[in-house]
Amino acid sequence: MANVPATVGKKDNVLTRTLKSLNRTKYLQMLLLPGLIYYIIFHYKPMYGIIIAFKDFSIKKGIMGSPWVGLKHFRDFFSYIEFQRVFVNTIILNVYTLIFAFPMPIIFAVLLNELHNLHYKKFVQTVSYLPHFISTVSIVGMLHMLLSPNNGIVNNIIKALGGSPIYFMAETSWFRPIYVFSEIWQNIGWDAIIYIAALANVDQQLYEAAVIDGASRVKQIWHVSLPGIRPTIIIMLIMRMGSMMSSNTDKVLLMQNPMTYDVSDIIGTYVYRLGIKQAQYSYSTAVGFFNSIINVLFLVVGNSISRRFGESSLW
Repeated sequence: MANVPATVGKKDNVLTRTLKSLNRTKYLQMLLLPGLIYYIIFHYKPMYGIIIAFKDFSIKKGIMGSPWVGLKHFRDFFSYIEFQRVFVNTIILNVYTLIFAFPMPIIFAVLLNELHNLHYKKFVQTVSYLPHFISTVSIVGMLHMLLSPNNGIVNNIIKALGGSPIYFMAETSWFRPIYVFSEIWQNIGWDAIIYIAALANVDQQLYEAAVIDGASRVKQIWHVSLPGIRPTIIIMLIMRMGSMMSSNTDKVLLMQNPMTYDVSDIIGTYVYRLGIKQAQYSYSTAVGFFNSIINVLFLVVGNSISRRFGESSLW
């Protein structure tokens, strides 16, 4: 009787265990179906349309009937006279957001973790969540009202102090600070949720040991709290790196005006003008595809650096 290779038996055992595990958790697996179906329909299926970036798309001819043009649209974008401006504006706006907006939820979560009054802590946490659920249109409308040069609260205070009113929304020097500040205010509470959860899992005995060693509250935060959530911070930073070219286009469109185009015109608004207003579907798809490629490169580089110099990475 021929000998059966040992690897075949091992594979059969692994397959059997996997099937048994899936059978035991079949009802839990079913809970994944709605999310899986959603991503297949709205995220993976539309990827088929990316091929129009390499075609001269015509609605009449359809995706498959439109002629191939290769990399023509990419070459046109790279030779676009304003390519450098929209590319640099996108990078700068996202770098500002990364530098100033990314650390704020971490700081907020750490400070909130230091509160011992449970009712006050829940109140602050709930209030910080609320701006996240306000629509972008309403947020920008509030900015226009607060910063209005005629009767805005901010300019009223400036005039009361003897200064001259400033047209904030029309000043190129104020566009990026206002955008970043509104992003912080709108998302600080929501983004802090994951850090609050991570802080809740830090071993309390570490704090007790730090107190015995005579560590102050600041030193406890520096040597216990932050190291305890460092893996979470690194993972969130890597994920943020993967969207370095993806600003909040809706907010930028609502905030910008002809006087701020020099700093507010980003790749997202450029794609909007071409794809929606001018119906240049192939060209705008090529620009969006290029934007996604840059995002993936940032993600891979960030993950590689983290894996090489740290203990946390996405893969």
